Amino acid sequence: MTLHVGMLGYRFMGKAHANALARLPMFFPDAPETERSVLVGRDEAALAEAADRLGFAATETDWEAAIEEVDVLYNLGPNHLHPEPSIRALESDVHVLCEKPLAPGLEAAERMAEAARASDAVAGCAFNYRYVPALRYARRLVEAGDLGEIRHVRGRYLQDWLVDPEAPWSWRLDADLAGSGALGDLGAHTLDLARFLVGDRVGEATSVDGSLQTFVEERPVEGEDDTRPVTVDDAYGARVTYESGAMGTFEATRMATGHKNDHTVELEGTKGALRFSLERLNELEVLREGDRGFETVLVTDADDPYVDHWWPPGHVLGWEHTFVHENYEFLRAAAGERDEFHASFEDGLEAQRLLDAVERSDARGERVSVER
Repeated sequence: MTLHVGMLGYRFMGKAHANALARLPMFFPDAPETERSVLVGRDEAALAEAADRLGFAATETDWEAAIEEVDVLYNLGPNHLHPEPSIRALESDVHVLCEKPLAPGLEAAERMAEAARASDAVAGCAFNYRYVPALRYARRLVEAGDLGEIRHVRGRYLQDWLVDPEAPWSWRLDADLAGSGALGDLGAHTLDLARFLVGDRVGEATSVDGSLQTFVEERPVEGEDDTRPVTVDDAYGARVTYESGAMGTFEATRMATGHKNDHTVELEGTKGALRFSLERLNELEVLREGDRGFETVLVTDADDPYVDHWWPPGHVLGWEHTFVHENYEFLRAAAGERDEFHASFEDGLEAQRLLDAVERSDARGERVSVER
């Protein structure tokens, strides 16, 4: 069985997922066979060049027409384009892998999740950090009870690409196109990752105290003598309470001077603790009951998650490998080789509920309940 893939979007995430599709036959020979059938975009010239570079057989400027030609849709466009193409594909029982955040806002995310429930197709939200071997190893430790009762979850995601006030405007700075700024772009990853790691131990988030901040109110338009307003947050912070009483503390900013892509998660329990940084993604710092300090575990052994598909033990993996692992699991589900895929649209909806709660808390200036 060959799965015919259509991909909406061909820039950053398009390259990441196309690379993953190209690597799968070489390193995961049991992965379902795929054909990169059609690449979807607006600019015909740029689209043709990208299709040739990324290995797609054809191009299409009409996403509705493309859906009729494929078995799987990768929705990698700007956030405002996530809902309608994904819903239409699911209505046609076309499998969907949609980039995060699931939607620009909660109402649209709810519609997407409802479409997924009504469809026979697989609907996945692309939280690729769930597929870092060290983080899957961490989840095993949490599930085994090595950390005891989880009391604290800390997460931060720091980037610096907007520190310069002259950095150009982009769609990510427009609320109509993106929904939110650092909150959705970065915070969605951390909030989902916390749930992936400890959700079975602490339950769902029940309330949020959040705040948003925009430091630069307008930015220059590249190639034009003009500026456009910034209508999203540059940074967010949130304190989250879980059903068990555990506390989560989260932040993200795209204006953290000196931080390129610093995604850090820390867990602390009654018996142990662990720390992870994306900047050292093959390592996990672990403290178990009775230890005097943290041990750095190099998660590159053959029996560690996914590592047996790659290189001999000790040969490290990189950021792009997370997309290969994610695509492997998603395509297996699409081909009926496994029952479900996580992160699902339900997982994406839960992250969207937290994003919404942070925004409501900031607007009201008070702690709010997570709406379900």
